[in-house]
Amino acid sequence: MSAFENFGKRGVAPEARMECGICWHVYDPKKGDPVWQIAPGTPFAALPEDWTCPNCDASQTKFMRLEDAS
Repeated sequence: MSAFENFGKRGVAPEARMECGICWHVYDPKKGDPVWQIAPGTPFAALPEDWTCPNCDASQTKFMRLEDAS
C-alpha cells in the first residue's frame, strides 16, 4: 500500500489524527479547524466534502492516518 492510504473517510476512526501528505499539516479532531470554522470534536469522516487542507489546499485524499503514540 502506498503512503497515501486513500481508504475513504468511512475507514477513519473518529479520534484519528490525519496528516497532509503534501505539507504535513495535521488535522486533529480534538482541535477541529479554525480556518474552516470546523468545531472541535469533529472527526475527519464528518468534514464537509469540499474541505481541503487549510495550509496548502490539498484534497482530503492526500491525508493519511497518523499512528497513535504508544
